Amino acid sequence: MLAWMRLLVDPHDAAAVVRVLARPPIKLRQVDLARVIQLARRRKLDLVSGLAAASESPQVPPEARERIQRFVELHRAAAAALDTARPDLFARVVLGADAEEVDQAPRGPAEALRETLQILREEVLAGVARLAGRLGEPRLDTDLDISHEVVRYLELLKLAALVQRPAGQGLGDTISDLNARLLAAATPLQREIFQTSTLDQTLISALRDGPDESSASSPARTVTGPAEPPVGGPTAMEGSDEDRARAQAVDRLKIIRREESSLGPFLPRKGAGAALSASDIETYLSCPLRYKFARVLRIPTEQTLHQRFGITVHQVLERYHSEGGQTLAQMLSLLDASWQKGGFRAGERERRLREKARVALTRYHARLNGQDAEPVWFERQFAFQVGPHHLRGRVDRVDRLASGTSEEYELIDYKTSRPKTSTQLKDDVQLSLYALAAREAWQLESSRQAYHYVLDDRKVPVPRGERDAESVRDTVLEVGEGILAQEFEPTPSHAACSMCDYRIVCPAAEK
Repeated sequence: MLAWMRLLVDPHDAAAVVRVLARPPIKLRQVDLARVIQLARRRKLDLVSGLAAASESPQVPPEARERIQRFVELHRAAAAALDTARPDLFARVVLGADAEEVDQAPRGPAEALRETLQILREEVLAGVARLAGRLGEPRLDTDLDISHEVVRYLELLKLAALVQRPAGQGLGDTISDLNARLLAAATPLQREIFQTSTLDQTLISALRDGPDESSASSPARTVTGPAEPPVGGPTAMEGSDEDRARAQAVDRLKIIRREESSLGPFLPRKGAGAALSASDIETYLSCPLRYKFARVLRIPTEQTLHQRFGITVHQVLERYHSEGGQTLAQMLSLLDASWQKGGFRAGERERRLREKARVALTRYHARLNGQDAEPVWFERQFAFQVGPHHLRGRVDRVDRLASGTSEEYELIDYKTSRPKTSTQLKDDVQLSLYALAAREAWQLESSRQAYHYVLDDRKVPVPRGERDAESVRDTVLEVGEGILAQEFEPTPSHAACSMCDYRIVCPAAEK
């Protein structure tokens, strides 16, 4: 209800739109949602307008178009009700669209496979009727619609054959044989669609560990191991481990209907690994599902006033140094120009923030000219590999420090947030990654790191231990592997959830 209200009032509220799309009665698949968001961003549309454009895109399969059309119709009806109907009638329209589906009691994999077959059969029949009505229309994407529908029919044949396969017949060999036979009857385009489906992987994952793996065609279960349980022990069907295995197998089979295609094409990748930044790593570590919303689905979010303020201060410092600025007047002039471009209003909060920025930059200029260190690089970029993963980013400032007979460098990152202590930063990832980047990309073997909290004129060093480089490598590998494996389970906490832009669409926020 809240999501519908938010998107009706503000079509730019992408998180609210995504929540509505992900829930009944729309239930748009994640991969189709990613396509829609990608299209909307490319055409610079809000997500509601992007959905209308996506319904005409050949990249969106017919079933997804039907779901999108359902959303468009509900949105039109809800918008009309918002303007003209009594509050109770409007609530009836929206609550009817937001009704929850009730899951049935868990069943074994064999039963779930037959249920999936029945559902797919109904979808194929509905698709045939839908496609038949379009064959006479002058549409450019009719051939693509036909190919998608033919592939759905081929997958229906595959499921039917799996249900009827003889007891004891291996699942993997059966699927391979069925695929070879079905692909022989397909066109090149149909083969491409068929081979990019993740149906096989889902079936194997679900049935391999399920209690009915040996025979998906029979409710009877073939028990391996001892013929009888120990005296006084539970039977195979009574154990809690058995119940959990059965429930997990059924849940995996449900993925066939919810998530038939992988999000792999939308993962940020470079070569064989993931493309990562320090911000990406910190986001994934704080909550993998938040990373998925922000970096994979790329759900648009509106910048807050404080975020725009922080960006403006960074831009002023970047331009000042890149243009060889010398005087305080130059720095404050850049602030005035950036403030106007930033679109800040003339309110009291904005006035206080602008004055805070002027005071902070005045202190920054005085500190810069009064220190012994020599700034040598500003906004210096880096790129290097950790295993198969590609790391990229840039360091705000690098100072050369006089240290005996050798030179040391200090890596400095600007912050406009509240200062943290060195103790609070002992597990910091960002500057540890920067230190590794200095060694790998710039061949700077000795470096220090510090955060410069510009608003408070405080520079807080981040101590680096001997094992930091090894630890950050392990962290990068762990995060990269999790992303490529599409492990995006939420890890809710008060600290992470209270600042998350995606609370309305997050399932963990409902609990």
